[in-house]
Amino acid sequence: MTVRPADYCPNCGTATTTREVEGRERRYCETCERPVFHNPTPTAAAAVVDGDSILLVERAVPPGVGEWTVPGGHLEADEQPAVAAARELEEETGVRADPAALELVGAELLAPFGDKHAVSMAYAVPVDDTEGTPEAGTDAAAVRFFSREELDADAHAFRPHVPGRFERVLDAL
Repeated sequence: MTVRPADYCPNCGTATTTREVEGRERRYCETCERPVFHNPTPTAAAAVVDGDSILLVERAVPPGVGEWTVPGGHLEADEQPAVAAARELEEETGVRADPAALELVGAELLAPFGDKHAVSMAYAVPVDDTEGTPEAGTDAAAVRFFSREELDADAHAFRPHVPGRFERVLDAL
């Protein structure tokens, strides 16, 4: 399994070919006689909610430089999704939340960025259950609360999943 299409087998290093396996075109290792699956990367995000506003970050690194999104990122191999969401929230905004205070909103396959795919587990937490003052941290150029009206005004660039997630987060709390 790989998070990007594999040109070489991660087990033996042989160049892969393409073959139909289980009704889909997949990368295939002739030496190992098995497909090399291309899987999405697991990510987690935490939306801090203040009334009808949500804390968003402006991306400072790819993917989506300059676009606004819910603070989040990749899970570590030994990390529970809520723990990763709380860690990413603090890294990107300086805002701390107990992972136990995060409410799961849902999971979705995000729009691909090039050949990278991600499954994002979205969490929400009321601002009253957080500590710290929002300040841009790693991966963020800026951080601030956006209201529904500002999101609808389309004056800023948002990651493709943000409008739908915005509504689900506000509905969850």
